[in-house]
Amino acid sequence: MGNGLTAERVRGDVDVLSRAGLDLDEFLGEMTETMHRAVPWEGICIGTLDPASLLLTSGRKYGALARMDTEDALFAVLEYTMQEPSSFRALAQTELTAIGMHETMPAQVDRSERMNTLIRPIFGFGDEARVLFRDDVGTWGAMAIMRDEDAPKFSAEDVEFLASLSDSLARGVRGGILARLSESDGADAGTRGPAVIIVDREGEVTQISVGAEERLAQFHSSPNVIDPMGVVFALVAAARRHASAPGTMMPRTRVRTASGQWLVIHAAPLASRGGVTGDVVVTIEEARPPEIVELVVAAFRLTARERDVTRLVLQGFETKEIAASLFVSAYTVQDHLKSIFDKAGVRSRRELVARVYFDQYVPRMGTAVGPSGGFLA
Repeated sequence: MGNGLTAERVRGDVDVLSRAGLDLDEFLGEMTETMHRAVPWEGICIGTLDPASLLLTSGRKYGALARMDTEDALFAVLEYTMQEPSSFRALAQTELTAIGMHETMPAQVDRSERMNTLIRPIFGFGDEARVLFRDDVGTWGAMAIMRDEDAPKFSAEDVEFLASLSDSLARGVRGGILARLSESDGADAGTRGPAVIIVDREGEVTQISVGAEERLAQFHSSPNVIDPMGVVFALVAAARRHASAPGTMMPRTRVRTASGQWLVIHAAPLASRGGVTGDVVVTIEEARPPEIVELVVAAFRLTARERDVTRLVLQGFETKEIAASLFVSAYTVQDHLKSIFDKAGVRSRRELVARVYFDQYVPRMGTAVGPSGGFLA
């Protein structure tokens, strides 16, 4: 890593970028270039994660990785089936925010399937550092940083510096999500209903429903975005793990499309009369209102009580009704509303409701409503 003054300047620059209200791709592109001044790299892979499931929702490549043939399906299999202590999901369960493979987990370097199946032989890199984009709400993304075989390994100072960026990186990703919320024009409204993809035990797509390819095409938001099938294969790998561990939750994740619509993707192993076949069915459908609200309020970084107030506002409750429902005074509700407006970047209850309404509900008008009150498609 460069000298302390350079590191401090870069840390400050990344913090400024995270607060600038940039689109997600703008933030990540500028951040990676800025970070290079303090921690040189040859290739970077960044994935956004669903905070609720820690599953990949999108991916972007920079530097040498952007010029390489894709290995996204292999990455997904290694990341979600090997259960390595250096996987993003495993790191998210620890207090670690950043690692360098040689510096932090030297004993794992020669044991890691990811290092010895992908990073070294295919990508040609000698070391990898990993960083979580984590705040007190959850983990919003993760970054893998690569260096060539003949370059210096990531040092303890590099790892410490990368860890210090975690909160800013999470803030930048949250800001990018909110920027897309405000810019959404409902362009995905033409594709409705669930789409289905079936993947066999060999990892080949054997069947795909009408509209599924259109759904997958909606994932793209920039030239750096990884093939959306990487998200599908990550879920397929997780579904196969589920098949061998009865009682665990079926894998699912939420993805925001380029035009601002939320999709829910879930996978389940298919079984025949004789038992599990190894085939996996992946379903892609529009998020129901509860899915949308949960992620939106998480992105606003609301407290538990502020989330309660927001849900009641979205349901049309007046201040006095909210106060009675939550057993607090009307003045307390007003204080909560002021804080919510500040965090959401709106000025009134009307704007708060409109932010969700026009983004998610208007495109569904005219479709059937289910027993829960949510749209069926």
